[in-house]
Amino acid sequence: MSTLEAVTDMKQAHRILAEYRYVTPKVSHGYAGQSLYVNIGNGHIESRPVTEQMKEIFVGGKGFGLWRLWHAVTGETKWNDPENELVVASGPLAGSILYPGTGKSLIVGISPLTHIVVDSNVGGYFAPLLKIAGWDALEVQGKADEEIVIFIDGDEGRVTIETAPHEAVDTHLVSEQMTAMYAANERDKRNVSVISAGQGSEHTRIGCLNVSWYDPKRGKVRVKQAGRGGLGTVLRDKKIKAIVVRKTGLKAEANDPVDIKRIRTVGQTINKEIVELDDEQNRMRRVGTAHLVEIMDDYDLLPVHNFQFGSHPDTPKIASTVWDGLFTQTHPDSCIYGCTMACSKGVDGYRVRTGPYAGDIVTVDGPEYETVGGCGSNLGIFNPPDIIELNFYCDTYGLDSISFATLTAFVMECYEAGILDLEKTGGLDLRFGNADAALELLHQMARGEGFGLITGMGVRGMKAYFAEHFGADPRFLQDIGMENKGMEYSEYMTKESLAQQGGYGMTNKGAQHDEAWLIFMDMVNNQIPTFEDKAEALHYFPMWRTWFGLNGLCKLPWNDIEPADNALTDEPAKVPEHVHNYVELFSGTTGREVTKEDLIFQSERVYNFQRVFNVRMGRGTRADDAIPYRSAGPVTVEEYESRAERYDKQLAEKVGIDPTGMSTPEKVAAMRKYREAQYEGLIDAVYKRRGWNANGIPMVKKLRELGIDFPEVVEVVKAHS
Repeated sequence: MSTLEAVTDMKQAHRILAEYRYVTPKVSHGYAGQSLYVNIGNGHIESRPVTEQMKEIFVGGKGFGLWRLWHAVTGETKWNDPENELVVASGPLAGSILYPGTGKSLIVGISPLTHIVVDSNVGGYFAPLLKIAGWDALEVQGKADEEIVIFIDGDEGRVTIETAPHEAVDTHLVSEQMTAMYAANERDKRNVSVISAGQGSEHTRIGCLNVSWYDPKRGKVRVKQAGRGGLGTVLRDKKIKAIVVRKTGLKAEANDPVDIKRIRTVGQTINKEIVELDDEQNRMRRVGTAHLVEIMDDYDLLPVHNFQFGSHPDTPKIASTVWDGLFTQTHPDSCIYGCTMACSKGVDGYRVRTGPYAGDIVTVDGPEYETVGGCGSNLGIFNPPDIIELNFYCDTYGLDSISFATLTAFVMECYEAGILDLEKTGGLDLRFGNADAALELLHQMARGEGFGLITGMGVRGMKAYFAEHFGADPRFLQDIGMENKGMEYSEYMTKESLAQQGGYGMTNKGAQHDEAWLIFMDMVNNQIPTFEDKAEALHYFPMWRTWFGLNGLCKLPWNDIEPADNALTDEPAKVPEHVHNYVELFSGTTGREVTKEDLIFQSERVYNFQRVFNVRMGRGTRADDAIPYRSAGPVTVEEYESRAERYDKQLAEKVGIDPTGMSTPEKVAAMRKYREAQYEGLIDAVYKRRGWNANGIPMVKKLRELGIDFPEVVEVVKAHS
């Protein structure tokens, strides 16, 4: 049977459970003006207005997601309750193909890892196509009784909930099937985007969402990941195999900007910068984010062996020069039309060697830096084919490669520390560097079998399990278990950057670097030496990066390519010329004239609202901002001695303790006392700068200043203050 015949048979097996007809509106000044609500439990589908208040206060993207989710759940709602929603939203600047990096979908829901609201962003076409299909956001609520697909057809003005009994679950198959099924013809495939999650999302808490786009140069469907927080697990818990959007007409004027000439002007400028400067700055167009591997290694920032060490002699084996030769370089690799960053690298013609797809020839998207640093050096694996294999299966199984890597690194350290053994792991020899064992663990997690059932709980779940069932020391597990709020750390060492410790610990959603990446400002350039300086940075950069999530933007065009004279500006870390670009983009699209200060204010509103949302869900206080000690300093004697000269000097110069004659455990204890006190001092300074009380809760005065002092929001704050 041909592929077309197989897809036709699958389609014929569908039953339409619910249908909604609508007139597709014209996008006006960046907004469609409505959001789509779909309840897959009772089949109710409706249009909901996007009000001027929503645009003013919540802007778009994750702001819209948070606002819709707030009204859908209560403080008692669990991640697997039918009331939990997945909200997919774009922003007013999403889909503007005249400027790079405008393809982000922002997806919001209650996380099975953290049990609070989580937002995750992903490239591709879904949110831009959703917008021109008539919807600024999509809310999916309820649970289905059988496997279903949601199909949004913007050309026909039709939304359906359909049974999907025969389609695959794993992403590389189902995204191809859905694209072929709902595209009118081969050319139309570029107008289709699919959200899916594989079988791994069914059996773990770390499920990711894959968002597809059709690559006409390769003739293949490719995917990017909304990886963080387990939202793929939510999708599969609802029995959704796929959410599909189709709409023709994504072009320069599709956003209906007020002043397209302003947008063309800044777009032409940055596109010229990228083409002319990328090769000498970051080589994003050649190797994507993998250019970071050797840089992180050079500065002792590359995670090695569960974040114990920051460099390794074998790093050249997985450096960007290696990936340059493995990535397919014959086609531009943009995950949205017209993006000159072209950072979405991939390996074509890869033959899978393990698991259910052994022998198949596939295209593997990536690996990106996080996967190389996580599934590579953090696991002690320095063989590129092993990393590619892990990358492929994480994606198609719907498993967040960051969480998988960090939790596996934790397991490997526990194995080498004697907490685990072959009996406890079911025969898996989980020493650092054992790629075969890591792959088998991945397959077990996807199948929901063996030791994989335990590891699928995530680091926080494993800490409790290992203490209760294996008699492990809870303090040691807490020290080495790299998670915050239940979310596994992304792949950067932070021991020498107090600001970045805060950038992980004081996030709203958990240990993810997309709020603030301050390591170079803090550790390398010493630009923020005082608590107050660090607090100011931990105010500005999380607010600035939040702004990208409100507008459907990728952050890479902001600071991964810099103007040639950026170093001569007053604030080079902020890349002021590019900040001005975004002022022009927002003003020129929406017609709302803004300043750079207005952009921060927009974000501050949403950021504080999300913090209150966390408080409403029973988290969001000072205790939740605690970090594992390994994020701050050396846990073990081996760690200390690997950098003994550095630490001894710090004890003498910063702590005022002469290390001469002290044993290494005594030095470790002295360093710990100092660094933990430093982190608490940083928390105090950051909370003060953000207008929060000593327990990390926004004060009513702050809510009033921001214009988010809604009665229900104030009520939450007063009840917990």
